[in-house]
Amino acid sequence: MGRKWNNIKEKKASKDASTSNVYNKFAREIYVVAKQGEPDPESNQALRVVLERAKTYNVPKTIIERAIEKAKGGSEENFDELRYEGFGPSGAMIIVDALTNNVNRTAPEVRTAFGKNSGNMGVSGSVAYMFDATAVFGIEGKSADDVLEFLMEEEIEVRDIIEEEDTVIVYAEPDQFHAVQEACKNAGVTDFTVAELTMIAQNEVALEAEDLAQFEKLIDALEELEDVQQVYHNVDFGE
Repeated sequence: MGRKWNNIKEKKASKDASTSNVYNKFAREIYVVAKQGEPDPESNQALRVVLERAKTYNVPKTIIERAIEKAKGGSEENFDELRYEGFGPSGAMIIVDALTNNVNRTAPEVRTAFGKNSGNMGVSGSVAYMFDATAVFGIEGKSADDVLEFLMEEEIEVRDIIEEEDTVIVYAEPDQFHAVQEACKNAGVTDFTVAELTMIAQNEVALEAEDLAQFEKLIDALEELEDVQQVYHNVDFGE
């Protein structure tokens, strides 16, 4: 799964390059999750996941608190969760997750981003079956053996543990997110370089230089859309 870790790093680097856009997306997601459940991360596991991920992107505390307070205040603003699937150059596969307060705006914008960048929208289910929902953690300051040991002590099974560039990467089932998180914290891990619930492609593809450049433009166009929260794909960006 090492190559898939590279894609996650690429995604984080892209988002770090546009912090205001990232913060706005997190504010929206935190508000939605806090409104759907309790606005308290201690009793709202979904909110805890979002907040842990927000921490790895250095989202300011003020933005987090403002979004939670908005949910507490009973705001009437509502968002729909949408998933779009499509293809990029050379048949590369893409999943787009969105949160929108205007469905009639979002679909045309996503379709336009695909169309202008050598891609096209697919029907529901045309791509998602080739991806697996996965919990991913990046841990520094521990060896892979250390991580495996304390996870085994907690009787937590994971899909894979690898070590790359002084970072231990843990891949687990989505429903093990909190178990892995707590086991790590009990072992003295206070911060994660990555703490994501993501979609990982079962098989990755490499694109020729021209197609890869066009694909990067497509991903950028999708991620720049206000309503788009996450973009997943199966392209290997290499080292």
